[in-house]
Amino acid sequence: MSDKPLLAITMGDPAGVGSEVTVKTLLDKGIYAKCNPFVVGNTAAINSAIDMINASDNIKAHLITSVDQISGEYGIIDVLDIDNLKFGDIEYGTLSPIAGKASVEWILKAGELAAAGDIQAIATAPINKEACSMAGYKDIGHMEIFQSQTNSSNVATMLMARNLRVVHLTTHKSLRNACDYVTKDNVLNKILLTDEYFKKWGWKSPRIGVAALNPHASDGGLLGDEEKKQILPAVNEAKSQGIDVEGPIPADTVFNQNIDNKFDVCIAMYHDQGHIPIKVYDWARSVSVNLGLPFVRTSVDHGTAFDIAGKGLADHISMKESIDVAVSVVSDNKLP
Repeated sequence: MSDKPLLAITMGDPAGVGSEVTVKTLLDKGIYAKCNPFVVGNTAAINSAIDMINASDNIKAHLITSVDQISGEYGIIDVLDIDNLKFGDIEYGTLSPIAGKASVEWILKAGELAAAGDIQAIATAPINKEACSMAGYKDIGHMEIFQSQTNSSNVATMLMARNLRVVHLTTHKSLRNACDYVTKDNVLNKILLTDEYFKKWGWKSPRIGVAALNPHASDGGLLGDEEKKQILPAVNEAKSQGIDVEGPIPADTVFNQNIDNKFDVCIAMYHDQGHIPIKVYDWARSVSVNLGLPFVRTSVDHGTAFDIAGKGLADHISMKESIDVAVSVVSDNKLP
C-alpha cells in the first residue's frame, strides 16, 4: 500500500442510500489516485449496492479485519466489517433501531481509528437521527458523536459549496433553544475557531461575516436585542484581537456577500439559516466539514433518502466532493 492517506468512509444507515453513494463514488479511479479509501460498515450491504447498480463486473467488496489489510487497489472496496449487523434484518427505506445502532457503532469505530492516528480522515455517509434515537443514543449527529468521543470542547459544523462557506453557531437544536444559544461568549468562540481554522488552511487574514439572528439585524432593536447585546459585542471583541470580521449582517444579505467574495466565510446563528443558502446555491456539491475535532471529518450534505433507498437512484456527487475536501485538507492543509 502507498503512502497516500487512509480515508474511512462510514456507511451510514444501512436502510438508506449510504452504501449506494459509497459504491458509486468508489467506481471513480480518481479517488484511489489520491487516497486509500475503505468502508467502515457491512459487507453484505456493500454487495447489495454493487448488485443494485449492476457494478459487479467493475468492483468487488473485500472483507478486512484491520487497517493493515487495506489494499488501496481500484476495483476493490475494502470493508472493515465489525460484525455488528445481519443485513437481512434490514429493509431499505424503513426506520430501524438495529440500523441506527449499527450506524453509530461504525462512526465510533472510525473515530477510534482516527483519534489513534491509524487513519488520516473520515468521510461520513448519512445516518438517520430518528433511528439512532430509537437505538438509545442521545448524541444523534456525527459531530456530536465525535465531540463526545474525543472530549472536544469547541467544535462547529461548516457547510461549503464552491466559494460559499458557512460555519454554524448551532446545528441540531430546536429553533427555540438555538436562539437562547446566541450569547456573546458562544458567538466569540465560533469567530475565534473559524479564524483559527481558516488561517490553518492558508488564509493569512480570513474575512468573516457574521449573520444577524433577527430580521433586518433587528432594525435598531425594534425586532429583538440579540444583535446589540450579544452578537455585536462578540464581533467587537474579535476585532480587538485583530480578526477581520464584520457583523451582525442581515441574513438575507450576508450569504450573497460571501458568494460575491466580500467574505471568505460567514457564520450562521442556527441550522436552517446556514443550510438553506448552501443548498439553494449548489446542493449537489455541498459538503460538511467539522472544525475543532482532533481529526479531519467531512460528510455528504444530504440525508438517508429513504424514499429512494434501494432503487439505485441516489446522486453520489456530495460523497465524492466530501472525499476530495478531506484529502485536500489532509494532504495540502487547505480547502479545495
